[in-house]
Amino acid sequence: MITVTEATATAGALTRLAGQGVSVWLDDLSRRRIESGNLAELIRTKNVVGVTTNPSIFQAAIGSGEGYEEQLADLATRGVTVDEAVRMMTTADVRAAADVLRGVYDATGGRDGRVSIEVDPRLAHDTRATIAEARQLAWLVDRPNVMIKIPATRAGLPAITEVIGAGISVNVTLIFSLERYGEVMDAYLAGLEKARAAGLDLADIHSVASFFVSRVDSEIDKRLTLLGTEEALALRGKAALANARLAYEAYENVFAGHRFTALAGARANPQRPLWASTGVKDPAFRDTLYVEELVAPGTVNTMPEATLDAAADHGDVRGDTVTGGYAQARADLAAVERLGVSYDEVVEQLEQEGVAKFENAWQDLLDAVTKSLDSKGVDGE
Repeated sequence: MITVTEATATAGALTRLAGQGVSVWLDDLSRRRIESGNLAELIRTKNVVGVTTNPSIFQAAIGSGEGYEEQLADLATRGVTVDEAVRMMTTADVRAAADVLRGVYDATGGRDGRVSIEVDPRLAHDTRATIAEARQLAWLVDRPNVMIKIPATRAGLPAITEVIGAGISVNVTLIFSLERYGEVMDAYLAGLEKARAAGLDLADIHSVASFFVSRVDSEIDKRLTLLGTEEALALRGKAALANARLAYEAYENVFAGHRFTALAGARANPQRPLWASTGVKDPAFRDTLYVEELVAPGTVNTMPEATLDAAADHGDVRGDTVTGGYAQARADLAAVERLGVSYDEVVEQLEQEGVAKFENAWQDLLDAVTKSLDSKGVDGE
């Protein structure tokens, strides 16, 4: 296990991020990364204090088969279903990563040292099944530093409340809109109130709200480029940052409000904003854009390894780049709207596409594991 105090060789920019109150989490996981010692090395040298996973990440890791051969052979011998095989492999990886990060978890009082695993994305529109899956995943991983990822669909909102109310820490994922983010925070507070009524210790419950960034720019910038006017082209690369900054303003307001203040008296933790999808997709932008421009206290930035390496190499962390920018953020989104690019339409589309992308990745993973099980002479259906 790695402790926070061992991270003495951390790259300068990443140390400055931590000094500004930003927790650096890695948006990737594989068995090879764990067993090779790479994850432990990133904790020691690049200030990584958490890990997030999603169906696409597991599809890339397990779909390759590398590092999973022995477990696949055992699962084939047992004749398990493909769904069971996938869950046995993914929870094993998350459990092992949680053990690597346990020292960080202990040193930060549960704030960091977290590893997230997502409910089956096919359940994104089924509240009861999402709740059951979340409970099962928490039981299977069986580590205090696991976070269960629940998508911020309409069906996901009541599931968030129930799972938090049961004392299970949650990473709410696939948040694109400010309206939905407000609903997510409300669902979290309702869950804390249920947990308090049940006599649970609120200090043990943590949550992050994963607000997606680069996908917003990708979709809005595509529409701005099609317009092609000077004004439209000048707005490219601004919408995602504006959206995230206004989300942080909403976070400040909610967690300074009376409802949370009452819960804080019972040792509740605020639900931290987590900046997700921080890899820059447009080569015209600086590759550290969504790191440098979203620095604010009490946040998490989960980065793919390429972004992490870029931030360590040439990141320019110059202090808080969020809290002074709310007026400009509102102006930028208003300017986009005036050009006929509908914010509501874009964020609704992105939520639907996000769920579909994870469903497709999960199906690809199931297909790859089915093929592996079949190749060992066992029917994986």
